[in-house]
Amino acid sequence: MKWEDVDSQNCSMARGLAIFGDRWTLLIIRECFRRVRRFSDFQKSLGITKHRLSDRLTRLVDEGILTKVPYDDSAKRFEYRLTDKGLELYPILMSVALWGDKWLSDEDGAPVIYRHKSCGEITQPKFVCDCCGDDIHARDIDALAGPGVTKKLTSNIKA
Repeated sequence: MKWEDVDSQNCSMARGLAIFGDRWTLLIIRECFRRVRRFSDFQKSLGITKHRLSDRLTRLVDEGILTKVPYDDSAKRFEYRLTDKGLELYPILMSVALWGDKWLSDEDGAPVIYRHKSCGEITQPKFVCDCCGDDIHARDIDALAGPGVTKKLTSNIKA
């Protein structure tokens, strides 16, 4: 299978990676969470070419992850802001960052720490079960066929 066709798989991870699975897109989204919004600011902070940045921003807008908001009507300039769909990528970015902190930081430690605004404490976000509240780790989860598979299997058997 070619990378261009990965979004046709019946797999939520493959479909998501088809949108943000290249080396620049998650960094652009990271910058959005840091309140970078303008094309020139993205380019300055990331050192990305104009063509590649334009391509990635267009894709993120087309996918509904970012929205373009005009900030200078006379020059037709836009800011890029996260949509609700884009804001829901935060746990993914945090997971990658926390993994990097644990496995890739040098002896000086993590380059960024996180303070929870509500309580004011330094925190390390974690995954917990939404039913019992226990921490979730890879060995604690069984992946079962969901309705996106079972409905298709059922309809194929009837046909």
